[in-house]
Amino acid sequence: MDTAPSAPHGNTGTPPSTRSRRRVATAAALASAVEWYDYFVFGIAAALVLGPAFFPSGSEAAGVLASFATFAVGFLARPVGGVIAGQLGDRHGRKPMLVLALTVMGLATTAIGLLPSYDTIGLAAPILLVVLRLLQGIAVGAQWGGAMLMATEYAPEGKRGLYGSLVQLGVPLGVITANSAFLLAGALTDERSFSTWGWRLPFLVGVLVLLLARYIHIRVEETPAFRAAEEKLATAEQAAVARRSPLREILRHHLRTVLLAGGSFAVNTATFYILITGVLDYATRELDMRRTSVLAVSLLVSLTQLALIPAAAALSDRIGRLRVYAAGAVGLLLWAVPMFLLIDTASLVWLGVGTFVGSCFLSIMYGPQAALFAELFTAEMRYTGASLGYQISAILGGGLAPFVMVLLLEASGTSMAVSGYIMALSVIALVSIWLLVRRAASASAPGGGAEPGATKVQG
Repeated sequence: MDTAPSAPHGNTGTPPSTRSRRRVATAAALASAVEWYDYFVFGIAAALVLGPAFFPSGSEAAGVLASFATFAVGFLARPVGGVIAGQLGDRHGRKPMLVLALTVMGLATTAIGLLPSYDTIGLAAPILLVVLRLLQGIAVGAQWGGAMLMATEYAPEGKRGLYGSLVQLGVPLGVITANSAFLLAGALTDERSFSTWGWRLPFLVGVLVLLLARYIHIRVEETPAFRAAEEKLATAEQAAVARRSPLREILRHHLRTVLLAGGSFAVNTATFYILITGVLDYATRELDMRRTSVLAVSLLVSLTQLALIPAAAALSDRIGRLRVYAAGAVGLLLWAVPMFLLIDTASLVWLGVGTFVGSCFLSIMYGPQAALFAELFTAEMRYTGASLGYQISAILGGGLAPFVMVLLLEASGTSMAVSGYIMALSVIALVSIWLLVRRAASASAPGGGAEPGATKVQG
């Protein structure tokens, strides 16, 4: 396996200045953070208030299931956003798609905050909520590839993992700010006011995303790797290649790589959404723990990821992506049962311990993931391929995880069923990683049988 420092993505002429690299990395990280903030406020609201507000029912569990199903709809839309932005981003650039994704997300999130409830407009309320959630899913599906490639394609040699992790920090930053927003909204309102209008305040902050979109449009340049790829398309032969659909090329020649990428990361997305959304519902509804206390624990645990994610990414620059990635998957497999045994004590301390250790293993996987997925594909199809792999994992794991968790708890009466779900996805991840390792070794060997157009992945 290749454990050498990451190579540059291609000849890009004059290297970008340090100041330019930092500006782009900061903008990409901020774009990721605000996009995920908008996305996560929906997940928290789904666990706390969207059921009664938009899906009134005689059963509390049925209302939660309906709101979590709406939460999952956003994940089903994410591959659509990834495909659309991938096609356009591989042809016209990373930056325009990132700006468009931020704009759509800001408008959709703000609209949710203004949406009347079921009691006010009836059936139109849940229908419009689903439509806006679909737009959120399309936007975040488009955003991740753009932000990730802006960071990794600007990275200096040997630091692609570290630069990619700056975008990954958007996830814990989004969780921290979303939880903080709900804690603040809860502190400013009583229980009745929170359930009627206080929960809307975190959504209305989404309008600020539009300011960041404007900044990126004006101040950030296109990536060197994309500009270099454009320069290569001067010949008639290369121009003919450019006219081909990146999606068609991915499905024809790289589908197996996309599926392995998705399978390797599904356990991470599933466990993550179980911890930030499913556990919030479970702890407050089943274990009778206070909402503000559980939100505070989630916030504190997310803070630790701000250090762990870049540390894992930097380690992957030294010893290889897949080694670090696999260590995180093994950790999730082994910790799934102890984690829920601790959560079931209904103690804030043990809840914190269980979720903290779980988040450590999530961070170990999440740190190198952006660079790993970028290295699976060449610049001409990287946006499409990396986005598809990531969004497939979101469907297999993240979108359905809180919904599946409630179903498993209702059917079995024990949280050990949820642990079994995480363990099964961990096994799928380890098998996928093993197959990616074999493909990396094949690509490294003379005359190796790697897919045409794939790049060399660090073992």
